[in-house]
Amino acid sequence: MENELLEPTADAGRDQTAQRPDYQKEIKEIIRGNLSPKVIREQLNDYHENDIAEVLPVLLPAERRKLYHILDSAKLSDIFEYMDEDQAGKYLAEMDLKKAAIVISAMESDYAVDVLREIDRDRRSLLIELMDEEAQKDIRLLASYDEDEIGSRMTTNYIVIRENLTVKQAMSSLVEQASENDNISTLFVIDETGAFYGALDLKELIIARQNTDLEGLIVTSYPYVYGTETIDECIEKLKDYSEDSIPVLDNNNHMLGVITSQSIIEVVDDEMGEDYARLAGLTAEEDLKEPLTQSMQKRLPWLIVLLFLGMLVSTVVGSFEAVVSQLTLIMAFQSLILDMAGNVGTQSLAVTIRVLMDETLTGKQKFGLVGKEVRVGLCNGLILGTLSFVLVGLYIHFFKARTFGFAFAVSGCIGLALLVAMAFSSAVGTMIPLFFKKINVDPAVASGPLITTVNDLVAVVSYYGLSWILLINVMHLG
Repeated sequence: MENELLEPTADAGRDQTAQRPDYQKEIKEIIRGNLSPKVIREQLNDYHENDIAEVLPVLLPAERRKLYHILDSAKLSDIFEYMDEDQAGKYLAEMDLKKAAIVISAMESDYAVDVLREIDRDRRSLLIELMDEEAQKDIRLLASYDEDEIGSRMTTNYIVIRENLTVKQAMSSLVEQASENDNISTLFVIDETGAFYGALDLKELIIARQNTDLEGLIVTSYPYVYGTETIDECIEKLKDYSEDSIPVLDNNNHMLGVITSQSIIEVVDDEMGEDYARLAGLTAEEDLKEPLTQSMQKRLPWLIVLLFLGMLVSTVVGSFEAVVSQLTLIMAFQSLILDMAGNVGTQSLAVTIRVLMDETLTGKQKFGLVGKEVRVGLCNGLILGTLSFVLVGLYIHFFKARTFGFAFAVSGCIGLALLVAMAFSSAVGTMIPLFFKKINVDPAVASGPLITTVNDLVAVVSYYGLSWILLINVMHLG
């Protein structure tokens, strides 16, 4: 009996432990309460900035303005950095200009530039004028780079020291700069001319003896990128190194800023999103909240192109009307050839785009890639063509009540067409992105729908052409 009374209590305890606190509700209650500004600020300091950022959209404008007055600029900038740039821009427009300028000045410079792009031009100019001189300098530096250049994604939040210091002097320099720069896990080293020399891990500096010369601790083979390099050009370099931050240099090899690990993740994610969008036949990546017309604009251009290509495929099919009228049975297997050709082409496209990320590929290696893909398509086509020859032949004989001779003549033509279509589709799926790369167009533009439509054309010509030659003109089955 005693155990029975205790068991529900134990279960209730486990349920209570498993239940996650409703931070959003708690934060809303604090903001909407009648506590003094100091108490509200102290209580909100117990919550993560991301939790507070998630609450802002559900607050009334008056409640958000109350929060802007209570929290200091540093806290607000940390909260905004957990939002999308357009959302942060919207909320900054609710603040008075001076407070908004201070908040933007406290943000990471690369994020601040993105947020300012979302603000009305006249208000943006006023905000920049009100920002402190150092922040203005950083903003103008990053804004001088195009959005597809890696310099637009860097931050000026980093520690830099001279290469001829002792460990003690380096520690003093670190302490002096740490109050304004919190990216301190890696220290970047410059020479007497200000050129980038190498990097030093904070841990190595801490455990070194005070009077030790820095030279033996500096990694001079540390990776770096140039601000004017496009993101496409240096994305592989950024992915290959698991560093917390990578320096960005100007044309004189002087440091401009650093790309942090968070920025690297965002850059890779953005590039993958763009490539995915192009592979899906979109002109740009879509957002869940974007308006209907904007989504249509991203999809419609490629759809118009594909409409005309589809009409071309239909015209080719129409030119084989005589073949279809004499052997209507072959229409039933058209989708088999078209689907397999499209699938093979898309596979080759995916492989080729991945390989083309390596900028060091030679012409011979590219030619070898085409040859390999054709061989893969040919071998797979041989296996699947043989399988189709047997299975389709048996299907036509038993389910369509045709003779073995007729059934396997048609299935043999289908198997051969499948072999030819898959070999050609592999070549098309490889050569089209190579061609786009050659003319300096993003290979991802050779999207899945485009490759599929082109391969439909290849498959139709192969299938109906072989049917006309073999089944009608050679075997006279029409």
